[in-house]
Amino acid sequence: MTNKIAYEARAEFLEGKNDTGILVIHGFTGSTQSMRQVAYKLNHLGYTIQVPRLLGHGTTPEDMETTGYEDWIKSVETAYNELKPKVKKLFVLGLSMGGTLTLYSAIHHNINGAITINAAVNLPNFQEMYENENSPRFIPGIGSDIKKEGIKEWAYDQTPKKCINDLIILAKIVKDKLNDIHCPILIFKSKDDHVVPPNNQDYIYTHVASTQKELLELKNSYHVATLDNDWELIVKKTHEFIQQNI
Repeated sequence: MTNKIAYEARAEFLEGKNDTGILVIHGFTGSTQSMRQVAYKLNHLGYTIQVPRLLGHGTTPEDMETTGYEDWIKSVETAYNELKPKVKKLFVLGLSMGGTLTLYSAIHHNINGAITINAAVNLPNFQEMYENENSPRFIPGIGSDIKKEGIKEWAYDQTPKKCINDLIILAKIVKDKLNDIHCPILIFKSKDDHVVPPNNQDYIYTHVASTQKELLELKNSYHVATLDNDWELIVKKTHEFIQQNI
């Protein structure tokens, strides 16, 4: 039986007018909907955009439960390999676990630059949830941590407990290899983040080996900053960063 993919969670390819591509990656239990307005705006600025749907996302929590970090990496690798032949310069941008996967891409590929938004590399709060023997198979969802009123993220309302462990494993894999990242990097950090502790962004900034790196604080957004008050600032600063590195 094939799980139906929600329209809001669809993967997208947006052809641009220049020779620079951006791989745009959504977060854990979320969907491409959280990245769409940023992706569309960047495409309007001329960039070719690839927005993959991570396996197990955009369908049901039960479907996600059958997947793990290797599947999510594979989803990104497939999208990367599809985008690369179409462009001359390639950047990767990701939110939350999408930011973690962005760092993974920077470790394993010779990309022109990485842009992370509230990326996860150290998750003691998730570790505690996973190790709690009394927690059920599915725990309450973590979506829609958004300061702006009236905005909702398309994300699961339940989180498969099994997948929390996969997220923790992925975060550790990336954390241990941050020193292998040498490409230019722009790190966005929400001042108030109720999902990923903000000090994750300071850790990333300190431990990557990039000589060109910037840590930029988002003062008016929570975790899902791509749907929040600072989303246009993210686009503006990302555009400036890319133009400096092409």
